[in-house]
Amino acid sequence: MQLIWLRSDLRVHDNTALAAAATRGPTVAVFLLSPEQWREHDDAACKVDFWLRNLQALSRVLGQLNIPLLIRNAPRWDDAPTVLLELCRQLQIDTVHLNEEYGIHETRRDAAVARALKTEGIEVRRYLDQLLFKPGSVLSKTGTYFQVFSQFRKVCHERLRHSLPGLVPAPVAQAPLNIASDAIATQVEGFDAPPDRLRALWPAGEDEARRRLDSFAEVQIDYYQSERDFPAKPGTSQLSAYLAAGVISPRQCLHAALQSNQGELESGKVGAVTWINELLWREFYKHILVGYPRVSRHRAFRPETEALAWRNAPEELAAWQQGRTGFPIIDAAMRQLLETGWMHNRLRMVVAMFLTKNLLIDWREGERFFMRHLIDGDLAANNGGWQWSSSTGTDSAPYFRIFNPLSQSLKFDADGRFIKHWLPQLSELDNKAVHNPAQLGGLFGVTGYPAPIVDLNTSRARALAAFKNLPSRQTAGSHHE
Repeated sequence: MQLIWLRSDLRVHDNTALAAAATRGPTVAVFLLSPEQWREHDDAACKVDFWLRNLQALSRVLGQLNIPLLIRNAPRWDDAPTVLLELCRQLQIDTVHLNEEYGIHETRRDAAVARALKTEGIEVRRYLDQLLFKPGSVLSKTGTYFQVFSQFRKVCHERLRHSLPGLVPAPVAQAPLNIASDAIATQVEGFDAPPDRLRALWPAGEDEARRRLDSFAEVQIDYYQSERDFPAKPGTSQLSAYLAAGVISPRQCLHAALQSNQGELESGKVGAVTWINELLWREFYKHILVGYPRVSRHRAFRPETEALAWRNAPEELAAWQQGRTGFPIIDAAMRQLLETGWMHNRLRMVVAMFLTKNLLIDWREGERFFMRHLIDGDLAANNGGWQWSSSTGTDSAPYFRIFNPLSQSLKFDADGRFIKHWLPQLSELDNKAVHNPAQLGGLFGVTGYPAPIVDLNTSRARALAAFKNLPSRQTAGSHHE
C-alpha cells in the first residue's frame, strides 16, 4: 500500500508525488492538522480556512478516484513522525510519497519522519514539485547560490530552453479500498472563520484555480506588463493563494504562459515574458531559503543590517497596521489586506517601504503582520519581499531608494479609484486632493480621516542617516550559516 502525505500540494493534476504513488499500487492520502505549528508560523486564519476548503474539494475529487483522504492530528510538526508511523503500521504501508518543502522547519520535520519510518523498513520518497528546479541545481560558476535575480533568471532561461519540465497526468481511478475518507472540519481551534465575503473572493478547488489561470492566459496576460502596477485594475492573475496552497502548480502556470506566447520565454508578448519573470522570482526566493537558511530564522540576509537602529514606536506601528497613517494609498492598501486577505503587489512594496524607511520600524514587524493576514502567505516570498523593500535582503532596493507614497499614489492610482473604494470617507475629494487630504488644511480637512503620522522629508532623512551609519562590509552574502 502507498501513502501520499499531502501538504502544500492540494491538487490531483500535475501532482508529482500523487502520480508516483498511484502508479506503484493502491494509494491512500493523508493530511496532518498542525494548529500549534501554524500559530507559531503566524499562518493567517483565512489561509487555514482556505486549506480546509481546498481539502474538502480535493476529498471529493480523490473520492472519484477511490483514493481515501485521511485527516490526522499532529499539533506540532514534532508529532508528525509518531502519527505517521502509527498510520503506516495500521494500513501496512510500504512507501510514503511526499513533495519537497523548503523552510528550515519543514526540512527538519521531513528528515525526522524519514528516520522514524526507516526504522520500520518503510521507504520515504521525495519529489521536486513546487519548484521548476531543485534548489542547489541552479548555481553560480563558483558553485554558490545566486544572490542577484537577473543572474539566476539567465540560468533558468537557458535550462528551460533546453528542457521544459513536463506536466504529470492525474492518476486514473483505482479499485475501491475498504477505507472511508475522514470528514474535514470546517474550522480548526485557534483560527477564527473568516467572513463569507472574504471566502467568496477565494473559491476553493482546482477547477477554480484552472479557470483563473485559463482566463488570465487567454486575455489578461497581454496587458499584464502595462496594468499589473495599477491596483484599481484587474491586472494580476489572482493565483497566488492557489500557488501557495499548491492547488495549482508553477509548471501549469509556466505551460499556460508559454502557450499564450507561442512557446517563447524571452520574446513575443511582453506581458507573458513579465509574468514568467514573476514565476521565476517566486522560484528565486525559495532557492534563497535553502541556500541561506538564516532568512528562515528571522535574520537579515545582509548581516551588517542587523545593526540598524530600528525604532520602537508601538503607536505608529498600530496606525500602520490599522490603516490610519494619514497617507491614503497606505491606508487603502492596509484595508484591502485586512478585508480580503490579499494586497496588490505594487502596494506591498509601497507599504513595506513606508514602515521600514519612513517609520524606521523593523521589517520583521511587517513580515509577521502580513503572514497573520495573507491568504497567500508564503515564507519565502513574504520574507523576500520584506527584505527587498527594507534593503536588508538579497538583490534588494538600494537603501537610498525610498518610494514616496504620494508620488506612487499619483502615478499608479491617478484618479483615486482604489483609494476611494477602500476609504469611502474620501470619496467626495477631487482626484488631486484624494492623495493628500492634509494639504486641504484646517477648515477643509476631511472629517474622520487622520493627519499624517510622519513628515515624509524628515523621515526620509532619518532613514538615510540610519543606513549610512551601518558598518560597511565588502560582500554581504559571503557570510554563510
